[in-house]
Amino acid sequence: MQSVDRAVTILEILARRGETGVTELAVELGVHKSTAFRLAAALEMRGLVEQPGERGKYRLGLGLVRLAGAATVRMDLSQQSRPVCERLAVQVAETINVAILDGNEAVNIDQVFGPSALTTHNWVGQRTPLHATSSGKVLLAYLPEDTLKARIAAPLERYTPRTVTDPGTLLAQLEQAVADGFAYCVEELEPGLNAVAAPVRAHNGQVVAAISASGPSFRLTEQRIPEVAAAVRSAAEEVSARLGYLRLE
Repeated sequence: MQSVDRAVTILEILARRGETGVTELAVELGVHKSTAFRLAAALEMRGLVEQPGERGKYRLGLGLVRLAGAATVRMDLSQQSRPVCERLAVQVAETINVAILDGNEAVNIDQVFGPSALTTHNWVGQRTPLHATSSGKVLLAYLPEDTLKARIAAPLERYTPRTVTDPGTLLAQLEQAVADGFAYCVEELEPGLNAVAAPVRAHNGQVVAAISASGPSFRLTEQRIPEVAAAVRSAAEEVSARLGYLRLE
């Protein structure tokens, strides 16, 4: 904990002073110069600080811009998607979730209940498997090829009799999801639960989230999936536009 605290203090010092040498960092931290150097070197390896020229002088690195950008996208995503999801929930009368990729799972960051919701299960903050959810399939579908194959190469857990666990079958579904602009699951995570999701893109075109509509299989039937998918896809495109994505026809 002490090392983490000192590393964060270095970032704060550089934010305040600009370029600063190891000696000055050591004095302000109250540690030996070699300790300050090791901490700065560790931050430099992560791109959080950099040495623009003279050895021993450090400044904040571009890695912080990357982290700040990711945080900004998440905050913008929640702010920009909320009104769209509220309208979508009324339109399709199902529960709407916004999910992002976090490691090997999808994490739901926002949720809106539709007027026909039978339960008020809160998915916000919950992690769900990528291969067994519509949002997860969307987030998988747009990964770089090597990353995607690595994610689905490991044994895939079966949650219901309908969970897709064969990598080849899953890969075909993901390719179809890219072609269609949406993915869906029919009782693959829980019996009686169906869902359909579409990708949300940031200003640079990168898929940063998925918007999904989920509901009981007796209401969100397989026959109804194309209709709901069209609405979900339209909503996802609107959120993408709000994030600055310009779709080129």
